[in-house]
Amino acid sequence: MKLLIRPAPEVAIKSKPVRRQQMRHLRQNIRKILARLDPDIRVDGSWDRVDVDVPDGRALMGQVIDELMRVPGISTIQEIGVFPLVSMDDVAEKALVAFAARLKGRSFAVRVRRQGDHGFRSLDLERHVGAALFQGSECRGVDLRNPEVEVRIEIRDDVFHIAHRRHRGLGGYPLGSVESVMTLISGGYDSSVASYMLLRRGLRNHFLFFNLGGAAHEVGVRQVVHYIWQRYGSSHNAKFISVPFDGVVAEIMRSVNHRHWGVVLKRMMLKAASQIAAKNNAHGLVTGDAVAQVSSQTLTNLNVVDRASEQVVLRPLIAMDKQEIIRIARDIGTESFSRNMPEYCGVISQKPATRARLERVEADEALMDLAVLQQAIDQREETQVQALLDSTLTPEEVELVRTPDVDDIIIDVRHPDEGERSPLTLTNNRIIHIPFYELNQQIGALPDDRQYLLYCDRGTMSRMHAGHLRAEGHTNIKVYAPA
Repeated sequence: MKLLIRPAPEVAIKSKPVRRQQMRHLRQNIRKILARLDPDIRVDGSWDRVDVDVPDGRALMGQVIDELMRVPGISTIQEIGVFPLVSMDDVAEKALVAFAARLKGRSFAVRVRRQGDHGFRSLDLERHVGAALFQGSECRGVDLRNPEVEVRIEIRDDVFHIAHRRHRGLGGYPLGSVESVMTLISGGYDSSVASYMLLRRGLRNHFLFFNLGGAAHEVGVRQVVHYIWQRYGSSHNAKFISVPFDGVVAEIMRSVNHRHWGVVLKRMMLKAASQIAAKNNAHGLVTGDAVAQVSSQTLTNLNVVDRASEQVVLRPLIAMDKQEIIRIARDIGTESFSRNMPEYCGVISQKPATRARLERVEADEALMDLAVLQQAIDQREETQVQALLDSTLTPEEVELVRTPDVDDIIIDVRHPDEGERSPLTLTNNRIIHIPFYELNQQIGALPDDRQYLLYCDRGTMSRMHAGHLRAEGHTNIKVYAPA
């Protein structure tokens, strides 16, 4: 089975040199991702298409299509059946097998493209196949102008292709074909969706987290960043950069008029982000701001905030409402993370300024000890996103249990989709399912007189959460780690 991939329309209208460059990026990205599934998958193509050849007999097509539907720069993915050209009757027979069920009650047209020398015209084959489909299916009829189903057949010398199901891609540009950016991410709905939208436009993302709320918040942000990268950006390396910002917050609250706390905090973040972006060859900053959503996001305040940085600040959500943002988060899979993300509310004034004046904000900032900001920048921690979960340090060592006692309760902390694909079964133990992103909220409702063993496939997520739960006083938590 082959797959025919067409680039997004925006790629197709570029000049020839730019189009070739972007198609080269797209082929390279596809090769990197599909090689992890099977190194024998072949990826070729030309200036306007990418051809993917999945070896016969390998039950990979569903996984391959799922991966490709999340690769930026792809418009459509067409499943293609490839057969030797024997006769027009054989072509018609193969077309009937492929399309009979889909034509029930629907109109159709046959489109043939032909390359090479053959004893028939493209029109002859269209009529021949069309007659076989009309007689052999329960179609509504033939409609050459506006068919509900198009039966596409392509002949190249002594082989022919029949186009089967078509799948929609993400669109946008191939990742890496546009510049890199630094996304300021909190793990909430807005910043997570903003980072996805920039990845979809072909911009490689690095992720910058300003830690205001301690270890629990950072664990959650690491999880959502790893998820976004793994789903939509894993063809390229990316960094997760954590900046300890509690000292900066304390200095703001000590030195700045309370009405300017929110604006000054965002300005300090942009000042730090500009320095860090420059060191990582990022050409822009990305935030999840939506106009007028909160007091610091009025146009006046956004203008004051932006003056803190010479970097361009991109705000892909600027005109969206919250319901639309949450809908996108649900579609891309980040909603469940963001819904349970801890929030930090320590820098919210009772009467925040909605129309801050730049000169007054700068006068407030002049009272701050900006050495605190530089110290936070210098103390940042940088981690490759692909190693993000592995590199997370738990607050304390957690006991690993190979064989649970019959009274132990196993908590499967995997994402529900992962649990459905590979369910955990044990003969004598009760298994309950609490996704890792809901664990902190639900653990308190469980009886204290039982021992709980957290489980995930690799053991990384279970160890990390077990360590944090034990540090919070849940001493009846261990990790189930079967050999």
